[in-house]
Amino acid sequence: MMRALYSAATGMSAQQFNMDVISNNLANVNTNGFKRSRADFQDLMYQELRPAGSTIAQGAQSPTGLEVGLGVRPGSTETMFEEGTFNETGNPLDVAVEGDGFFSVLLPDGSTAYTRDGSFKRDQEGKMVNSDGYPLLPDITIPADASSVSIGKDGTVSVGSSDPSKARTTIGKISLTRFANPAGLTHIGGNNFQATDASGTPQEGVPGQAGFGTLSQDTLEMSNVQIVQEMVNMITAQRAYEVNSKAIQTANEMLGIANQLRQ
Repeated sequence: MMRALYSAATGMSAQQFNMDVISNNLANVNTNGFKRSRADFQDLMYQELRPAGSTIAQGAQSPTGLEVGLGVRPGSTETMFEEGTFNETGNPLDVAVEGDGFFSVLLPDGSTAYTRDGSFKRDQEGKMVNSDGYPLLPDITIPADASSVSIGKDGTVSVGSSDPSKARTTIGKISLTRFANPAGLTHIGGNNFQATDASGTPQEGVPGQAGFGTLSQDTLEMSNVQIVQEMVNMITAQRAYEVNSKAIQTANEMLGIANQLRQ
């Protein structure tokens, strides 16, 4: 009877964790480039009361075993990297990746982070930076006298001068990075990821070539969170929590009945 109490308790704990993941998805429904996560679960160890194939009455073998599971635990949280919706902003420094690939930014400690959030700005030196001021890699510096900025689908960045006699000038090219296993990237906040051994080696390439996505100027990729789906997941988690709570109540009532037995 005590197994039921502890097994149901692990179920309640697992659904609490599931709600934490769902809540984070919903909280970031309007976060640029956010990728939703999914909680995956694993069953715990089993108590084997009789192994399959063991000898029973008159030398016959049992075709099945006798075992009981001891609950559940969170196994992993997987980030789902399907594309979010695209929103036209009219801002020439807003860039979205249509397809596979991440932008690279330089962190203050000298390491590289990867992001799908293409809401770039200009800093005091004219460099393209993200909302935290981390510069885009490779460096792209927009001249102070630039009257317009164009970003091609292949990542080519060109500017127009306020002097009509001058032709447009190419000032750099945005590259993209992809991974063999993007689900292995680790979240570091600020819409950024970092590579791990599980994600594989970063592979840099040109937008639109060798399977890399293309760039779309004046556009931002929004979150890929589907509110309706997350609400369904939340209801499912709530019901599962209730069922496990009911299992604890039932086991407690059965123990109470046993305690009231008289010889």
